[in-house]
Amino acid sequence: MTPQEMNQDDVMAMVRTMAEMQITHNVQVHPEWCSQGYEYYRAIWVECAELLDHFGWKWWKKQIPDLDQVKLEIVDIWHFGLSDLIRADALDESVGVAMFAVEEATVNSSNSGDAVQFRAAVEALAESSLSRQLFQLAVFQRLLETLPMSFTELFRLYVGKNVLNHFRQDHGYQTGEYRKLWSGREDNEHLIEILEDLDCAADDVPHALYAQLSERYGV
Repeated sequence: MTPQEMNQDDVMAMVRTMAEMQITHNVQVHPEWCSQGYEYYRAIWVECAELLDHFGWKWWKKQIPDLDQVKLEIVDIWHFGLSDLIRADALDESVGVAMFAVEEATVNSSNSGDAVQFRAAVEALAESSLSRQLFQLAVFQRLLETLPMSFTELFRLYVGKNVLNHFRQDHGYQTGEYRKLWSGREDNEHLIEILEDLDCAADDVPHALYAQLSERYGV
């Protein structure tokens, strides 16, 4: 299915797939994650700062945006935002509507992105998070559209990062045993490289990706 052939039901089905994956990961972190009061709002504004560092914001030095890492930071934000929506029982059809709008706005757009608008969108998301309110889907939607980043790309990278998060937990992320640097590069960089070269059916992606992460990590 090409992005042009997708409809709102397809998008909502992909959202539900991500929600199922997110719940599985959250349970791996803590079986009773929903009742622990985790501060997802705090995780989001910190990720926003990391995102801007990858994108560049300093006027006193030349900076070239690292868009691969920018997009992974957006995926990290989505992990926390999705968790917040699930916990609040707010994952309804409005999420599918918003993400379908992102797909329509970005797939056929010639917009190459405006740095000023994108930075403003990042700061708007950070501001909404600092108010400790429920994850603001419309603000996140604006972030995606100003980069731009399509919903299908968000979905593809989400699946990849979810598998990496699962791999991290399996190898001691909570206990401090996990090594984030492999052969002098962060695991996120290895993830992007593997995803670019991965050639298999969609259903096989999680297993194939996990296997290649294991091989590079040396386990």
